[in-house]
Amino acid sequence: MTMPNTDITKRRQSWMATLARSDRQAIEERLSEAVPLPGHTRLRGPEAGLVMVRGRAGGSGAPFNLGEMTVTRCSVRNEQGRIGHAYIAGRDGRKAELAAALDAALQDPDFGTLLEERVITPLASALAEADTKVAAEADATRVDFFTLATMRS
Repeated sequence: MTMPNTDITKRRQSWMATLARSDRQAIEERLSEAVPLPGHTRLRGPEAGLVMVRGRAGGSGAPFNLGEMTVTRCSVRNEQGRIGHAYIAGRDGRKAELAAALDAALQDPDFGTLLEERVITPLASALAEADTKVAAEADATRVDFFTLATMRS
């Protein structure tokens, strides 16, 4: 039994997380500035369905069913024979197909590096910037209850 290449697995997880969190318009914009993707054939979907979201009380309690969420999945095979898969929150079939096509193209050792530079890295930077902005806004509304307690004396 051969062990999977953990480097490509980690990179793939990273770019798929970036694609899943990015807006379709942002992905299309970055792709328009990059080289064209190879043609692809749909193997499955895009098709929407429901998945059960599970949670844990306090992060460590017993798991419970939180509710259902809509997910769209798609699988493609590109002209080089590489297969890409995508699962996207929501019902955006075009985004799921784009993410699957990018997944297949990013697996190419030469072409994938170029796509990572021109598509994935800028998308990841934009997501990190948005996360920082949200964290700063939340931090601005934080109340220091210790300070309030000492002010009552």
